[in-house]
Formats: sequence, C-alpha cells, structure tokens
Amino acid sequence: MTVGARRGLPWTIPFLFAASWPSLAESQDARVIELSAAQPAARGTPVECALPAGAPFPSPAVLCPPGGNPVPLQILEGNPPAAFWILERDMEAGEKREYRLEKAAGAPGLPRVECRDVDGRHLVFRAGDRDVLRYNYGTIQPPAGVDEVFARSGYLHPVWTPGGRVITNDFPAKHLHHHGIWFPWTSSEFEGRKSDFWNSKSKQGKVECLKVEGTFSGPAMGGFRARHRFTNLNAPDGPRAALDETWEVRVWAHRETFLFDLVSVQTCATPSPLVIKKYYYGGLGFRGSADWEGKQGVEFLTSEGRKRTDGNATPAKWCIMTGKVEGKEASIGFLCHPSNFRFPQGMRLHPDEPFFNWAPSQGGDFEIQPGKPYVSRYRFVVRDGPLAAAEMDLRWAEYAEPPRASLKK
Repeated sequence: MTVGARRGLPWTIPFLFAASWPSLAESQDARVIELSAAQPAARGTPVECALPAGAPFPSPAVLCPPGGNPVPLQILEGNPPAAFWILERDMEAGEKREYRLEKAAGAPGLPRVECRDVDGRHLVFRAGDRDVLRYNYGTIQPPAGVDEVFARSGYLHPVWTPGGRVITNDFPAKHLHHHGIWFPWTSSEFEGRKSDFWNSKSKQGKVECLKVEGTFSGPAMGGFRARHRFTNLNAPDGPRAALDETWEVRVWAHRETFLFDLVSVQTCATPSPLVIKKYYYGGLGFRGSADWEGKQGVEFLTSEGRKRTDGNATPAKWCIMTGKVEGKEASIGFLCHPSNFRFPQGMRLHPDEPFFNWAPSQGGDFEIQPGKPYVSRYRFVVRDGPLAAAEMDLRWAEYAEPPRASLKK
C-alpha cells in the first residue's frame, strides 16, 4: 500500500511566523469575523481564521464579541496569513457568532505562551507562569555507562502537568530507546536493507534533529518548526538518509488543562521509498512517568471503551492514560486526527509499562514513496486529575471539525 493525500486535505503544512508588517499597527479599521459551529464546541477550543494576504490589520489585536470581554488575538503571517484565538465560551451546534477585530488598548491579559531557548539544546514552552513542555533539539546523552548509540535528539521531554509534575520519562532502564514523545519506525526496509529506527541498539537506523527552523510566542499559542532526518546506518557505502521530516508543534494558551498539537510531515530523502512492514508497534510513541511502572501503575481508556486488558492492537479516535505521579492523579489524552493514514489508527497499549503508541503498521505493510509526503496530526491533553470519556469525545470532535471562522469585511 502506498500513502497519499486523503479527504481532500493538502499534504503540505504552511508554517506561521509572528507578524512583523509595519502597517499592522497603523491600521485602526474595524473588521468583522464570523464564527459558525457545525457541532458543539467548548470554551478553550483553538480557533483559526485565514486572512487576505497583504491586508493591514491592527496589532496587537483583540476580538470583541457582543456583550463580552475582548479576546486576545494572535495574527501570524503565512500564505495566507491567519488569526488565532481561544474560544471564550461554549458554542452550540448550528450557532453563529460575530466578533469585531480591533486594535488592543493594551497588552492582552491572558496566559501568553512563551518559547525560550535554553542553553542551545532545548526549547521550553510556558503558559503564563507554568512550564508545559520541552523540545530537545540538541543531542541528549544517555545515563553514565550506557552505550552512546542511545543518544537522541528531536523529541519532547519533559511534558509537565499544570501542577508542575513531569508526566513523561526519558531513557527508562528497560527501554533506553524510549524518549518522552518521539516518532521512529520499527520494522522497515530501505533499498532492500532492514532499517530499524526504533531500537537504537540494532544500529540500523537513527533519527535526529538537524535544525530548528523557527519559533514563536503569543497570546493564543507558541510553537516551533524543526527539521529531522531518518538515517539508514547499514548501507554499504556508509550512512544514507532515508527520510526527511518536519515537526510543527503548537502549544495553546491554557492554564488548567494543557493542550498542544504535533504535525509530522515525512518525505523521502532519495528516489527510494521507505517500506514500513507490518508490526505491532512503530510510529508516534509516548513513554510515561516512572511512577506509572507496573501492571497497576496506569490505566488506559480508549474511545471504544476498551482498557489495558482488551485495548491493545485495536483502533480508536482517542486514548487516555491516568495514574498517580508524585502521589497525585494525572492524565494525558491522545487524539488522532481523521485525516491520518488508516484512521482510526491501531494502538500499542503495553500490558505492564507506561507506554502508548499510535501504530498504523498494525494494519499491514505500506510505503512512504517519493513525492508523496506522509503526514500525521495528533493533539495531546494534559491534566492534573482524571480525564472523562465525555470530555475526550468533545475534544476529539472539536479537533476533527473546529468552528469555522471567516472574515466578513
């Protein structure tokens, strides 16, 4: 099976950088954005509105809903430029809402998301005064005495809960190749050679960050775009690039429940395809806190009502992991976008370790072919305390089909 575009969505993802047009701050024109919801949307849902290229807009900007307080707006340039905000109150199915887009009288007063570069190896994202996650673009060495083949870059760890507890793990003793949130393939073939990018000790493949291409901060979200490379290590003439990958991560401005998105775009680095073989794990993975180790350390719940005992190798729209970290309950939810290959994707739910994996390879062999990028979209929900199935159903629906916004004038 080959992988190509699905559901009419483009396979190229435009990356957005903070607006820098001098004309933005000079415009005082009021404009109207209309928002419509095909299904219910809860307060806190991220919203996006495309804007006409080259048109002047106020900066800093706010949206003024009828009878409500101004909502901080983030305008980012791209092709086309776009505006982003966090929905200020619930919407019912079929509801429409109009906002006036105006220049802000002062700095927005919500938990702005800041991206900071730390010591030339890490990007740390904070929502207000709370750490959300860290992206490791520099090479992180394994614990002392461990083979350097396990060194890794290009992954998320730590991921914090709003209460400041770390919900991920890195270099766990039983699986030194597990790294917070990361994205390798396991059983694959490149130019006829086995190429395992998951199990580092096989020395067949590695994944690394080549470059951070941009970062941004703002009142609605912060984020980055980075370039990764999948390298086949057992080619006869030395290491050979197999895949190029970009990660785009957006961290949304939330305080009580953290929300962030990851989009991975993988393209062939040569005229040769990468053949992904049928296997029970491989793809986007998550390694949970050391406090979650053991059969009783963490609970799983899928959108289909399955748990750890019966959910492994089954498909789902979302999955929740819940357990105690530092003595208090914490949860992370994983949402799979409907545009993803083989949606709803199969999952690996480990029977006695805190490990989760979206694994489309469970459905059989497929190829990432030249000229046909492989795009994956996932959203993560992190909270202190439990996540309910009803909330995850709503969050998945908002992710799959968010309210539609358009500029009226």
